[in-house]
Amino acid sequence: MTDSTKYLLEEEQIPKAWYNVVADLPEPPAPVLHPGTGQPVGPDDLAPLFPMALIGQEVSADREIGIPDPVRDVYRLWRPTPLYRARRLEQALDTPAKIFYKYEGVSPTGSHKPNTAVAQAFYNKEEGITKIATETGAGQWGSSLAFAGGVFGIEIRVFMVKVSYQQKPYRRAMMETFGASCVASPSTETEAGKAVLADNPDSTGSLGIAISEAVEIAATNDDTKYALGSVLNHVLTHQTVVGQEAILQMEMADAYPDVLVGCTGGGSNFAGLVFPFIGNKLRGGPDVEVVAVEPAACPSLTRGQFAYDFGDTKMMTPLVKMHTLGASFVPPGFHAGGLRYHGMGPLVSHLFDLDLIRAVAYHQTECFTAGVQFARSEGITPAPEANHAVKGAIDEALKCKAEGTSRNILFNLCGHGHFDMTAYSEYHAGNLKDEDYSQDELAMALAGLPKVAAE
Repeated sequence: MTDSTKYLLEEEQIPKAWYNVVADLPEPPAPVLHPGTGQPVGPDDLAPLFPMALIGQEVSADREIGIPDPVRDVYRLWRPTPLYRARRLEQALDTPAKIFYKYEGVSPTGSHKPNTAVAQAFYNKEEGITKIATETGAGQWGSSLAFAGGVFGIEIRVFMVKVSYQQKPYRRAMMETFGASCVASPSTETEAGKAVLADNPDSTGSLGIAISEAVEIAATNDDTKYALGSVLNHVLTHQTVVGQEAILQMEMADAYPDVLVGCTGGGSNFAGLVFPFIGNKLRGGPDVEVVAVEPAACPSLTRGQFAYDFGDTKMMTPLVKMHTLGASFVPPGFHAGGLRYHGMGPLVSHLFDLDLIRAVAYHQTECFTAGVQFARSEGITPAPEANHAVKGAIDEALKCKAEGTSRNILFNLCGHGHFDMTAYSEYHAGNLKDEDYSQDELAMALAGLPKVAAE
């Protein structure tokens, strides 16, 4: 095969459109509501935060949304991402299952997040925006938006969850290298942050708090918009380049998956892998079992309520219907910072409610054990978030071993753990503890859910 032929084959694997699962659902998702009126929001309600192109994608029911050429040009830096078969892991598990993984760690920032960061930066640039405020948990999203901001000449301000800010200094350094500024959240730079610190000066922060700070900056500055790295429909839609590529690659391997596995925090990498496969199923294609794996310390799908709630802790955002632990819920400081969010993406929540996916929750030490086994078998150290997907895939493979059945298992290895080695050091030293949320705090947070007549 010549280099030019190889390039053409890879070029054809990069999707030309994002896939919108809303077009194929048997029931439409619940509308986003204005917190003051309780009525569905309109474009003008969201305009202070997002460019109009993204607002249109957020409410779109079109099956395909074309990827602009400038976005696709940037995608070519790392897409298509590789799909591997984990043969050595299969051997270590002595399982008849075939295990495949889609590896998003080859992106410029080492995770799946640039798939939407590049798109969001592009649409903001098209609307003449010069500044974007955002939040980040473990730092994958913040570093990805920093990269995208550098590509399109946009100033990026990142509010990073404090526990991750302290645990992951190299993520901060990466953001600064790409030209962004980064501050620990809760901070003294916003009224939202000051209010949290007044109540709890030692707050470790949460994605909900960091979102409040970033939204406040965007809402009070005309030259600044807000960008979110997960949860929202347009974000999850941008990530479907992962699943679309995986469909082609699995067909090339003649091994269409029986089981799909992904870790879930807000839902972006999970949706990116599984939505195109679920769309195939809903249009009469092959059946597939879908497993969402979440942290036991922040289990929105397995322990939350499916209800309207705010996306941020200070209740500044519109109301979305999702599986939630309550906007005021602050999870303990476990190492998978990207999964420390009180709610699940509305589309993922809707699919869970329709029984199109199932969910399991694991504690962090068993996920790190799975990640170490994967690293020693396959030579890639997963991010702490991705370890949840590895654990889920291993459990599915061991189930096949117990049943004596062979199934094709595909999971999304959404990023590498090269900036998370402190967590691995803690694990190897025996210092990594399984954190559990407070039942009393969860009950209080759920008791504070907004009352919405539309439910």
